[in-house]
Amino acid sequence: MTEQQSAFTLSYADNGVAWLKIDVPNEKMNTLQAQFGEQVSSVLEELKGKRDIKGMVVYSGKPDNFVAGADIRMLAACTSAEEAAALAAQGQQLFAELENLPFHTVAAIHGPCLGGGLELALACHSRVCSDDDKTRLGLPEVQLGLLPGSGGTQRLPRLIGVAGALDMILTGKQLRAKKAKKVGVVDEAVPLSILLEVAEKQALKPKPKRHLSLQDRAMGGNALGRSLVFDQATKKTHDKTRGNYPAADAILDVIKYGLQNGMAKGLAREAKLFGDLVMTSESAALRSIFFATTAMKKETGSDAQPRSIGHVGVLGGGLMGGGISHVTATKAGYPVRIKDISNDGILNAMAYNYKLLDKKRKRRIISKAELQKQMQSIAGGIDYTAFDRMDVVIEAVFEDLGLKHQMVKEIEANTKPETIFATNTSSLPIHQIAEAAERPENVVGLHYFSPVEKMPLVEVIPHQGTSDETVATVVALAKKQGKTPIVVGDKAGFYVNRILAPYMNEAAQVLLAGEPIEHLDNALLDFGFPVGPITLLDEVGVDIGAKIMPVLVGELGERFQGPDVFDKLLNDGRKGRKTGKGFYLYNSKKKAVDKSVYKLLGLDPEKKADAEAIAIRCTLMMLNEAARCLDEGVVRSARDGDIGAIFGIGFPPFLGGPFRYMDQLGIQRVVELLTEHADKYGERFKPCQALIDMAEAGQSYYPAQD
Repeated sequence: MTEQQSAFTLSYADNGVAWLKIDVPNEKMNTLQAQFGEQVSSVLEELKGKRDIKGMVVYSGKPDNFVAGADIRMLAACTSAEEAAALAAQGQQLFAELENLPFHTVAAIHGPCLGGGLELALACHSRVCSDDDKTRLGLPEVQLGLLPGSGGTQRLPRLIGVAGALDMILTGKQLRAKKAKKVGVVDEAVPLSILLEVAEKQALKPKPKRHLSLQDRAMGGNALGRSLVFDQATKKTHDKTRGNYPAADAILDVIKYGLQNGMAKGLAREAKLFGDLVMTSESAALRSIFFATTAMKKETGSDAQPRSIGHVGVLGGGLMGGGISHVTATKAGYPVRIKDISNDGILNAMAYNYKLLDKKRKRRIISKAELQKQMQSIAGGIDYTAFDRMDVVIEAVFEDLGLKHQMVKEIEANTKPETIFATNTSSLPIHQIAEAAERPENVVGLHYFSPVEKMPLVEVIPHQGTSDETVATVVALAKKQGKTPIVVGDKAGFYVNRILAPYMNEAAQVLLAGEPIEHLDNALLDFGFPVGPITLLDEVGVDIGAKIMPVLVGELGERFQGPDVFDKLLNDGRKGRKTGKGFYLYNSKKKAVDKSVYKLLGLDPEKKADAEAIAIRCTLMMLNEAARCLDEGVVRSARDGDIGAIFGIGFPPFLGGPFRYMDQLGIQRVVELLTEHADKYGERFKPCQALIDMAEAGQSYYPAQD
C-alpha cells in the first residue's frame, strides 16, 4: 500500500479498490476548505495515472461524521460576488473531475453529510450510508441565505427528481438514512459495522447507468409536469418567505434554468447566483446567527464547574411541565419524576409525553421498544416520593408569588441540601422567589418557551445570591435538553418577555385605532415575524398576557401600560386558542377572525395605515427596549440579545436580531424614527439614553469587521 499525507489520503487494496480517506487534521469535524483545492487536485491527478483501479470508496477518517459541509468562514473573506462565485466554480470543477473518473466511485457515509459534503457524495457514482441515528444527509445552505454552490442544485434533481430536490434544497431539511434510501439520495442504508464492506463490494461493480431520463425524473416526462411542480413550489415558497429570503428565489431560478439549458449552463448559473447571495445582507445576518450559536455551545454561563446530575424533578404536570419533562428524559437522558397536586395532572403529563413519542414512532424515527424505554424514564405522583434523590427540581406551576414561595419551602424540606431549585417563571423576579429560600444560592430562573419540545431558547436567570456552580449546572442541563441558553439579568420580564411586551402593546394600540386584525397580523408577517402579534396573543393566552403586564408595569414603569383590552376579552370568555376563541375563532377547521370582537371593543375596522408603517411602529418599541436591556446588563452582549430575540420570539432571522438590525438601519436613523413616532404617538416612543449617546458618538453594536 502507498500513502499520501494530507486531509485526503489515498491507499490501494490488492483487489483493485482505491480508498480515499477524508480526515481534516486537528479538527473534530470534516469541513471543506478553499485551500484543499490543491490537495484534491493532486489526488485526482494520481488517480488518473492509474490503470489498474477497478473502483474507489470515499470515506471519512472521523469516527462520527462524513463531511459536515464547507467551512463558511472562508465566505467572510470574500469582498465581491465574483470572488465568491470563483470559490463555487472551484468546487464544481473538482467534483466534476471526481464524477468523470473512469471507475466506479462510492461514497461511504456515516454521520452528518451536509452541504458541500453531500455535494461531494452526489459527484460519486453511488452512495452507501450507515443506518445509525447520527447519519443525516441534507443541503442546508438556504438556512445561511445561500444555495448549494458545488453542483448540488444540478445533480440532486437529476438523481431524485425535481419535486424531491426542491423540497430538500428549499427547506434545508436533513434526511435520516431510511428516508434518504427511500427517496433515492443513497443506494443502500446498512449497519455501520458493514458500511465499508458494502461500499467496497459496490465499488467493484460496473459504474451504474442511470436508466431514467431527465424528463422521467423531472415529473412524468413532460414540460407541463415540470412547470406545474415549479409553480406549486414557487407559490408555497412565497407564502412562507414573503419575499424576505432571496436565496429561495435563486434556488428556484437555478434549478429550473439548469433543467431547461443543460448541466454546464446550470452550473455556471449556480456559481453566479451563489456569489450574488454571499454578498447579500440577508446571508450575512444568517451566517452571523450560525457563528453566534456555534460560539455559545462552548460557553458555560459562569467560571465554575457544573455539578453532575443524576435525577431531575419537575413540579407541575401542565403543558410546560409536560414539555420540560419530555426534553429532560428524551434528549438530556435523565430519569424524571413529576409532582402535581392531582393524579389528573400526572396523567396529562404522561399522555403528553406518550403523544410526542408515538408521533416519532409513527414516523419510524424510534421503535416501539425505544418508545417504551423512554416512557419508563418518566414517573410521577402527588407526593414527594423519591425527591430526596433529585439533583435539580424544575418548577412549572402557576405565576403566583405565594405559590412559588410554597414550592421553594417544600422542595428544601424534601430534597438534598445541594438540590437546585430552578423556577420556570415568565415574569416574576427570581430574587423575590428566592426570598422564601433557606439556601438562596441554589435558586435560579430557568425560563422555557412554549411548546418546550420545539422552542430552542432557554433564559437562565441568576439572582444576586445564586452561586456560579448553580448557573453552570443549569446551563449544562439546558444544553443537554437541546436548548440554546442565554444568561440574563434578574429584572421583571427578563429579556425576551420584556422586549415582547411593548411590541404587543403597540399592536393593541394599532388595533384600537381601527386597523383590521388580519391587516395588522399580515403587516408583521410580511416584515418577517413567524406569526402576527394578535395571533401570538391568542396562542400564548389572553389570560397569561393579563397576568404578566401588571408585573411589568409595577416593576418597570408606565411605559409598559398597555391599552385596556384584556378585561373585556376575558369577561367575554376569550382566552385565545385554548378556549376556542380570542381574536380568532378556532372551532372550525380554518382559523378565522371573530368579527364580534370588533363590537366588543367598540371598533369599526378599516384599513388606514400602510403595512410597512405598522410593522416599523410595533418593531421600534422592541428595538428601544432591547437597547435598554443591554444598557442595564439584562443581556450580556448584543450577540446574546440577538439570539434571544430570534430563538425566543422569532425576530426575523434574515435581519440578524434587533441589534444587528439597528446597526443595519444606523443608530442615528433608529433615534430619528423613535423621535418621529414619539411626536406622533406619545412619550412611550422616546429613544432611550443609550441609543441617543451611541448616535451622537457614531457607534454601532457590532464592530465593522464582524
